[in-house]
Amino acid sequence: MSVSPRFMDQSPAPPVPPARRTAATVFIFITVVLDVLALGIIVPVLPKLVQGLLHGDTAQGAKMYGVFGTVWAAMQFLCSPVLGSLSDRFGRRPVILLSNFGLGLDYVLMALAPTLAWLFAGRVISGITAASFPTAGAYIADVTPPEKRAASFGLLGAAFGLGFILGPALGGLLGQYGERLPFWAAAAFSLANACYGLFVLPESLPPERRAPFSWRKANPVASLELLRSHPELFGLSATVFLYYLAHEVFPAVWVLYTGYRFGWSTGATGGALAAAGLCSALVQATLTRRVVGWLGERGTLLLGTTCGLAGFALYGLADRSWLFCLAIPLGSLWGLASPATQGMMSRRVGASEQGRLQGAMSSMRGIAGMMGPGIYTLTFAAFIAGGGATRRGWHVPGAPFLLGSALLVVAWVLGWVVTKGQDAGVGVGREGIAGAVPAAEGTPGFTSEVG
Repeated sequence: MSVSPRFMDQSPAPPVPPARRTAATVFIFITVVLDVLALGIIVPVLPKLVQGLLHGDTAQGAKMYGVFGTVWAAMQFLCSPVLGSLSDRFGRRPVILLSNFGLGLDYVLMALAPTLAWLFAGRVISGITAASFPTAGAYIADVTPPEKRAASFGLLGAAFGLGFILGPALGGLLGQYGERLPFWAAAAFSLANACYGLFVLPESLPPERRAPFSWRKANPVASLELLRSHPELFGLSATVFLYYLAHEVFPAVWVLYTGYRFGWSTGATGGALAAAGLCSALVQATLTRRVVGWLGERGTLLLGTTCGLAGFALYGLADRSWLFCLAIPLGSLWGLASPATQGMMSRRVGASEQGRLQGAMSSMRGIAGMMGPGIYTLTFAAFIAGGGATRRGWHVPGAPFLLGSALLVVAWVLGWVVTKGQDAGVGVGREGIAGAVPAAEGTPGFTSEVG
């Protein structure tokens, strides 16, 4: 299936000098790491802080923490397309910097929050200001040639993984000295990052490539209309949504499942999560560029999704801890699929719509974040003792992971159908990528890609 030139990003390289482009791309990488690090730092202490503000009521604390998570995802859904469209209108730099400053000040607010209402307000603001991640993705699309974007988005995924590895570990350590201390640390990281960006971050979107801002296009429902502008873009966006929804099984039931099935301690559960994050970061940082150069973006998408669905199946079927752990490196190869998919999607919109595209994708992530916890926790409950399924003899604690595997089977079929003829039609397959970035090169640097 060939792609009409009308929907391809054929714009020339942005007018950013190479030296400043290097500094800028390094900054984007550091921005994502520090922002995710700041988000991760508060993970170990936020539930306890909520519970403490409710006078130690565990049941009410759990319910309220669930509300906090849903509201945060809702803010991502509502605000990501707005910030993405604002970056298409005013440029990436002001949106990224204001978001970093806003996030830092918000952590200060949460560190000082005297009541649950203040903490809730801080969480709402956090969901808004953290919605700048799509702008970081749009920045990468601005400064990276289309044929190299898959590798760049792979490094962006690695930055997410690195932040999620370091954040909870640091938060747990700091939390031993006070439940508020991790919030102060998160504020320091965000504000320092914003100050750093004031000096090194150039604008990536020149005025002539900007698009007028429109509330009609920026609202979350209308932003998704962009994904329907071309059949292939719509199919790829559906594939990405299934990725997002499948991934929600990890925060939803990982701790519950490993404790129920294997009797893991908190330390063992955290260690396994850190191992999963590390493997995913290594895959996206070191393998994406080479695999795309070898198989092309379509082949990389299909290979990554195959590894993902196999890993999920092994998670769900494993009856021994070592088998479950074996699924971690296998499942981490799923990380190849997302950057390849994003690379293909970014070429199907123009330079002035990259922010809007990334905002729409983040809105899909927000929808998945609102749907996933309920779907997977209810599935888990239904297939363990007391559920209707168990009364019929279906005791399958791994059912949530098997459901995630089934979603990735559908994603694989969609990806195969939508991208049929992709490499030949676009001209950026095995030959295009390999010609620009030889597969034999070493670990990619930050000169032309960082995401």
